Amino acid sequence: MSDSNVIKLAQPGAFTDSLTEILRSGARALLTQAVEAEVAEFLAKHTDLKTETGHQRVVRHGHLPEREIMTGIGPVAVRQPRVRDREATGGARIRYSPSILPRYARRSQSLEVLIPILYLRGLSTGDFEEALAALVGKGAPGLSASTISRLKEVWTEEHAHWQKRDLSAKRYVYCWADGIHLEARLEEQAQCILVIIGATPEGKKELVGFTDGMRESAQSWRDLLLDLKRRGLTTAPQIAVADGALGFWKALGEVWPITHEQRCWVHKTANILNKLPKSLHTKAKRALQEIWMAETKKDAVAALEAFAQTYGVKYDKAADCLTKDRDALLAFYDFPAEHWKHLRTTNPIESTFATVRHRTIRSKGCLSNKTALAMVFKLVEGAQKNWRRIDGHNQLPKLIQGVRFTDGIEVIGNSAAPQAQAAA
Repeated sequence: MSDSNVIKLAQPGAFTDSLTEILRSGARALLTQAVEAEVAEFLAKHTDLKTETGHQRVVRHGHLPEREIMTGIGPVAVRQPRVRDREATGGARIRYSPSILPRYARRSQSLEVLIPILYLRGLSTGDFEEALAALVGKGAPGLSASTISRLKEVWTEEHAHWQKRDLSAKRYVYCWADGIHLEARLEEQAQCILVIIGATPEGKKELVGFTDGMRESAQSWRDLLLDLKRRGLTTAPQIAVADGALGFWKALGEVWPITHEQRCWVHKTANILNKLPKSLHTKAKRALQEIWMAETKKDAVAALEAFAQTYGVKYDKAADCLTKDRDALLAFYDFPAEHWKHLRTTNPIESTFATVRHRTIRSKGCLSNKTALAMVFKLVEGAQKNWRRIDGHNQLPKLIQGVRFTDGIEVIGNSAAPQAQAAA
């Protein structure tokens, strides 16, 4: 029996969708924050109690041993904080009874319900009570509004701290930029989130810039790029990948004028197909693929001109949409061939925010702009842990050193021809 005839059945508790994978990676951090917020609220209730010597009577006292809570998305390790009453006498001891994670709880069959609610609905009071009931039962006491506020404040503070971080020690060889439109409630005129992801010299992808913007305007992008520059990111990326939004390209030319421009082929293909009748979409899509999958830039130019000649007579708008950005669409040919699949599309941003959109679509109308940004930031921060390193990352230091590439192959010495195959 061949492999093609073998069907792998999903095992109990096994998930393959990206949403579940992100939930799994973020569950521990989220639970830790919720538990810490509950402890902080308990201590705040007893802050007026003092010992005879004037010290705080109810204080933190380390943590209990780490334990795993078996959940629907796999085991989640947690450490429950301990609280000590320094001056307990007889039956007057003040005891801390955690409500989020009961003392001996080892299993929850519905934590997969808790996490999406916490993320999707913006951590409102009623939703926390619902989420806690899903974790420890309907009779469990709900989290108070003050605890919810603490969690939101933590996320907002983390976002604010991240936005002010020093970037002087950072360098990004490549960057991807896009404006993401979400249905979570933002300020009236700040209708999108501007996102920049960068690739380090080691090939690791990192979230570089993240803020709200006004319809992807040039001014909004300029403010973001200048802010990155002021905080130490003075070395421009070798190439920037984005869609056809004019605001970003205008700002990039002003702030990092030496950075090469690469248009996203996924967005460009969609724009061209929108200008053609549906009956031609399959054929046209195949012709466009022949352009960006060509082995050399010369072959790509030939395929591009053939497309323009084929469709330009009857569908000149579709042909013009392609030819006007020819140089920007083919810029990736001057970079290592191993990186082409990374540079032809803004997929690093699109794939991440596909999940973010899925969650925030249900939070419409329940989040302030500040809370929505903090929530989305935490989602992206969690997703960042699963981002794959760039293939052929050993080529990145060569770009930094000024090595040139032609048709994806390193140019040796002063020769105008690319390096030939060693075996040839």
